[in-house]
Amino acid sequence: MSKKILVADDSPLIRKVLCRMFETQEDFDLCAEASNGEEAIALAVKHRPDLIILDMAMPVMNGIDAAREIKQILPGVPIILFTQYTELATRAAFTNLPVDRVVSKNDGDSLLGHIRSLISA
Repeated sequence: MSKKILVADDSPLIRKVLCRMFETQEDFDLCAEASNGEEAIALAVKHRPDLIILDMAMPVMNGIDAAREIKQILPGVPIILFTQYTELATRAAFTNLPVDRVVSKNDGDSLLGHIRSLISA
């Protein structure tokens, strides 16, 4: 059975690249796409994904605030903060960051490995 992934990023290009990546993987299905944190929360509640990928800097609600709310609603769902601001996010990790992993957009090739390790954990 395929694992459902929710992607939230304000960049249509990033969402498109991630969608294509999941299309090539038989064991993953992209269940929904969001362009901001509020949409991500609503779609997470609706679709109950197996993993969520959130951009840190989004309009309306950023990825960190969205992750905090999602973790209250779906505490067992792993969240990856997929960001170009990894240094900032890593420093934020020391203040109880509500995500399971921080992955740099500059290291997007490793994203699939991170997803697999979190879903199989």
